[in-house]
Amino acid sequence: MDILNHLDFATAFRELSPELGQGLLIALEATLGGFLLAVILSVLIAVGRLSNSKIIRGILVVILEIVRGTPLLVQLVYMFYVAPLLISLVVQFMIPGYQFQLNPLLAGILGLGINYGCYLSEVVRASILSIDKGQTEAALALGYTHRQALWSIVIPQATRQAIPVFGNYLIMMIKDTSLLAFITVNELLLRTQAYASQTFLTIESYTILAIAYLILSLPLSQVVRLLEKRLSTHV
Repeated sequence: MDILNHLDFATAFRELSPELGQGLLIALEATLGGFLLAVILSVLIAVGRLSNSKIIRGILVVILEIVRGTPLLVQLVYMFYVAPLLISLVVQFMIPGYQFQLNPLLAGILGLGINYGCYLSEVVRASILSIDKGQTEAALALGYTHRQALWSIVIPQATRQAIPVFGNYLIMMIKDTSLLAFITVNELLLRTQAYASQTFLTIESYTILAIAYLILSLPLSQVVRLLEKRLSTHV
């Protein structure tokens, strides 16, 4: 009871809310940028996995195994700290003294996009394979090339089928933006950590942060469920 008497949620909420608001904008920016990149990559990877080229398929399988076999946090740290050093070393052969730097937020967007793009590619690939081959054959009979049939007929339908799953991954990405704090992106978690260390309102600060993430994710979860129901009625 003594602990409860010393809690000051009102003060923490009043002082932390502006910081969380700014952190939320950064988290949403990272989510939107990362997810857009993930969707684009997922389609390209899925199409590549279905190509006739063994080399392309082999390269993509190796990339997928590396990404899926390492933690997202390690990938983000590698993207922010190691990748710029490697790029600098390569470019220095042509431009001595060159130093490449990567903006923390951009590194986070790239890391999230690549990671989620690899996972979403399996969703897109499965959706493509689920489309009736008769539609492709009909398109070819009408004069479409294989590429035109794929991008004009198959991909749009496959993407529509994958939308509910994409929604679930979007919610996961919003929560995973908290990992960007480890590469100095000043999002929700990093701002909360800074406030808690200054005020010692640790319980209040992290409780408010958890509630903020719930407020973000729960409405989106409901939207995804509605999409699933609506799309299932049109199958």
